Amino acid sequence: MIKLENVTKIYGDKDNETIALDGVSLTIKEGEMVAIMGPSGSGKSTMLNIIGAMDLLTEGDYYFNDINVGKMKMRDLHVFRKNNVSFVFQNFALMNNYTVYENVELPLLSKKVSAKERKRIVNEQLELMGIKELKDKYPTKISGGQQQRCAIARALASGNSLILADEPTGALDKKTGEDIMETFRSLNKAGKTVIVITHDEKVASYADRTVFIEDGKIRE
Repeated sequence: MIKLENVTKIYGDKDNETIALDGVSLTIKEGEMVAIMGPSGSGKSTMLNIIGAMDLLTEGDYYFNDINVGKMKMRDLHVFRKNNVSFVFQNFALMNNYTVYENVELPLLSKKVSAKERKRIVNEQLELMGIKELKDKYPTKISGGQQQRCAIARALASGNSLILADEPTGALDKKTGEDIMETFRSLNKAGKTVIVITHDEKVASYADRTVFIEDGKIRE
């Protein structure tokens, strides 16, 4: 499903450059759950951003189901991202002026899904995440764990096959974090490909395998 071949990402110019990724090669199978671990500045978030088509690679190739995403232009990356990738962030990235229901509905609006179908999908995902009773509340009025469940429901509403989670338990207490990781594991068992960035070995233990990255290179 996902194949990185000798991917390099360099920020800055030749007089002041930072090599965030240095010839990284990695294959992730469809339906796999993978944790990516590494110290701060190791390149793990850069790798996630490239896989999620949020950033352009400098050299190498990135294939998604045999499509060379690495060669796409920015406008095409936007379409690719909308149709294939869902993100879950540490800080939840919810719109505080929108209700829980409206936050989950957002990706469906961009896909021009009908109002009737939007209602069905949103309620279904809220039910799945156990937060349907919170649909009229605003993010600032619910707990961190509930906010993360809202973020996951939003990711699922899009119907995309790939879920990228960047430190998804970092802002949560231990018990809530474990519940969230059990949720990701359940989604993976249901067929979603899940990639989790983490510095926590306990979080990584939920994945099928862990990839370690340091100084922009994958460490065997």
